Amino acid sequence: MGKLEECWTDCTYRWEDWKYCAACVAVVACAALLAVLLAAFGFVRHAAVSVDAATLTRFDLVSSSPVTALAYNLSLTLVVRNPNWAMSLKNTKPLEAELRFDGQQFDRVELAGEGEKHPAGKTRVYSVAVGGTRASTLGTAGEAEFRRENATGAFKVEVALAGEVRYTARYTKCKIEATCPLTLQLAEPATAGGSSVVFQKVKCKLAKPEKNC
Repeated sequence: MGKLEECWTDCTYRWEDWKYCAACVAVVACAALLAVLLAAFGFVRHAAVSVDAATLTRFDLVSSSPVTALAYNLSLTLVVRNPNWAMSLKNTKPLEAELRFDGQQFDRVELAGEGEKHPAGKTRVYSVAVGGTRASTLGTAGEAEFRRENATGAFKVEVALAGEVRYTARYTKCKIEATCPLTLQLAEPATAGGSSVVFQKVKCKLAKPEKNC
């Protein structure tokens, strides 16, 4: 930068030498453009993920022959923000959310398909609603943990986000992985006239990025 400042200073005293000044202005403009491009595309800022709302209206272990089943109704709002002001994201694999209890998956949903784009500086909001009755994969220890938490009326549910993206002007594909630990109290369905349960926004923890990302 010292040489550029020298050049610009000399130019202010040598306006009659228009060729020198033109060259100086061109060099300064190129340096400024290079700095902007480096700031825009030289460094990746990874997506920020949060769960802004969540409601659990059913979470039961149902005894049915020949296996125990898990019955649930869960809705949540997942927010993904792209903090890069110049680079958009393009999904090279579907963006999915896996729902777990005691480390075991009980449901999985696709939030965005392969090829979908997330513009620079924009926030995407995904509303998820899942429910049903599925054979329990918790095992003896997991079912014992369920009963302990059921006694308190609050369940520890984890949302695991997984996807793969490519950033604008970059060839490398980068994984997006985040975990969101939630503690959810059972709430009565709105149709039953039950009081709402206050949920505090949870910021999700991003996995350490790969070397080239």
